[in-house]
Amino acid sequence: MIGGGVTGCSCALTLAERGVRVRLYEAREIAGGASGRNGGFALRGATAPYDEARRALGSDRARLVMELTERSLDRMESLAGDAFRRVGSLRLAWDEAELEALRREHDALAEDGFAVEWVGELAEPLDHLYRGAILHPRDGALYPARWVRRLAAHAAAAGADIREGEAVQVDDLDADAVVVAGDGFTASLLPELAPSVAATRGQVLATEPLGERLYERPHYARGGYDYWHQLPDGRLVIGGMRDASPATEQTSVEQPTELIQSRLDTLVSELLGRRPTVTHRWAGIWGTTPDLVPLVGAVPGRDSVWVAGGYSGHGNALGLACGDLVARAVLGEQPPELEIFDPARFSA
Repeated sequence: MIGGGVTGCSCALTLAERGVRVRLYEAREIAGGASGRNGGFALRGATAPYDEARRALGSDRARLVMELTERSLDRMESLAGDAFRRVGSLRLAWDEAELEALRREHDALAEDGFAVEWVGELAEPLDHLYRGAILHPRDGALYPARWVRRLAAHAAAAGADIREGEAVQVDDLDADAVVVAGDGFTASLLPELAPSVAATRGQVLATEPLGERLYERPHYARGGYDYWHQLPDGRLVIGGMRDASPATEQTSVEQPTELIQSRLDTLVSELLGRRPTVTHRWAGIWGTTPDLVPLVGAVPGRDSVWVAGGYSGHGNALGLACGDLVARAVLGEQPPELEIFDPARFSA
């Protein structure tokens, strides 16, 4: 398999545990891409809110995806150790339109029996910035690089051969099956999938440790364009603002920009009432699909080549789940979620 992020390591673990000889190639180091560069949100579901997923996929398929990711979070908790904290997540409403959208998602989740809580009164300073929220109580927060390296260690212990610092191309490999797990770099490995997976940059910063603990759980607002939480040591990790320049953020260049970072600085000031020292700024690349649903399965037009990626910025729980799914597909199994994620849906 190609790619040493959460998907590749998950796939390697499943296959190795089944007794398959596995070799994983990573051009840099394990967790060197978006799996180690994201904001550390472990959220259930896919990118679209649950009510929108029900309309787009149908009720049964939306439920399958939600249940898949809830199981994935449970598995993550069992594998990640201190890299994962089950603290819930808070989706916030920026304006009245988003508040109505939150109500629709809340009602759809409750109707289908998923745990969710309406939060009508927010504590300071959120009460001055947002109109309300919903709590997803079983979500969590990650140290993403620590988590993926731990997952890789599980795969290696099960027998996977992990090769860091070795860049390969699909056609270079002589294997019974090749799995491409590059997410934002899928098109560079499988050019025919370029129309289906667009490289998208997410930018993040981290502050010095803060004396106060205001944001223990993941928070996100404006449709996910703003997101933040605090690490156990008090640092505020905050990302987003991609909508300030959508065209320039459709890129595979892993460099933060002055425009987006200045917007993040402003949000930090709004959330804290002051501007602490920023200690780190970085960017990561994920893959976005036209329908915001991952690609998992056999690559159309290629023999024995498989893909898993295109998580559209929502890849921590989905990546773990889809790595396992594509491994089971390689083994000849047909989990029902594969039909939803079939890469051939864009080839019709």
